[in-house]
Amino acid sequence: LPASVATAGGGKMRARYRRGLVVGKFSPLHRGHELLIREAFGQCREVVIISYARPEPAGCRADRRERWLRELFPGATRLVVTDARLREWGAPTEGYGEVPADDADETVHRRFVGFLCWKILGVTIDAVFTSEDYGDGFARELTRYFRERIPDAPEVGHVLVDRDRIRIPVSGTRIRAAIHHNRHWLSPRVYASFVRRICLLGGESSGKSTLAAALAEHLGTRHVPEYGRELWEERKGDLRFEDMRTIATVQVAREEEEAGKACRYLFCDTSPLTTLLYSRHLFHRSDPVVEELADRRYDLTVLCEPDFRFVQDGTRQDARFRDTQHAWYVDELTRRGTPWVKVGGSVPERVSAVASHLEGMKTGD
Repeated sequence: LPASVATAGGGKMRARYRRGLVVGKFSPLHRGHELLIREAFGQCREVVIISYARPEPAGCRADRRERWLRELFPGATRLVVTDARLREWGAPTEGYGEVPADDADETVHRRFVGFLCWKILGVTIDAVFTSEDYGDGFARELTRYFRERIPDAPEVGHVLVDRDRIRIPVSGTRIRAAIHHNRHWLSPRVYASFVRRICLLGGESSGKSTLAAALAEHLGTRHVPEYGRELWEERKGDLRFEDMRTIATVQVAREEEEAGKACRYLFCDTSPLTTLLYSRHLFHRSDPVVEELADRRYDLTVLCEPDFRFVQDGTRQDARFRDTQHAWYVDELTRRGTPWVKVGGSVPERVSAVASHLEGMKTGD
């Protein structure tokens, strides 16, 4: 039966090609790449996406590119290639022991892609989608490669999309030069990978929630409130052991959701490490999922000193418990080898201390 694809208006049209191919470094995956891939989906029954780079640009390692493609294009056949994966696939026996260097001869790259399609994915291609003039030569070499193996393989066509960058006037080089300035050219799911997560910890009534909000306002970004407190208030203090897993997983999910909407930094009011503390304190045990999430890494952890006057708001225990919490955090962060800094004093003093520390961290912009 003839293939059909959904149109923007919800109708159906015949697919022009059986299987389309998009190849790129996707470093990072930007709106121009998305346009190219969506054009392929609009004209093909199946879409194959291949990504490799040698060297890999900073911040765009293979696992990130794989996640971006999986989250944005789950319906595609995706192949992110590394030297290690080539070895796993037995590619060295075919003469492909490593990913070609970016500056390798164009024929080497084209035949490498043909090899990946034919030997690794077990497919041929009948259309290649690019935004470059080299696409015609790419299509001819793929045709040659496939016909060396299947004499009557169809000719590979070339579909040129937005060559002059009129629809999406951007490039990966430009974005990498100033990731945060150019974040509007990235899907939130992609940009989230470049946002630094800053975790704030502290005992009850140590000012961490106030500090998280103040830092977000000061630096023009977002913060993630503490879900455990929200649930405690909703349940009027009646939390169960099973809620510990929910608190930890929802907190992490909210962090991931907010990261793509942030700018440069995301301030996280608590972490699953706090959930672990309360689980052990309240129930004398902990869920394995909570234990695992407590290992979650942040770019920086800020521990608030208990030097504020203790305020009893009806949800807290007492100043003695706050001191116990603080000591536990110090011991636990040290034991885990977590990078952390301690801040105290007034809110402005704390904001200034954290901001100064962040200024010394490389942010890629």
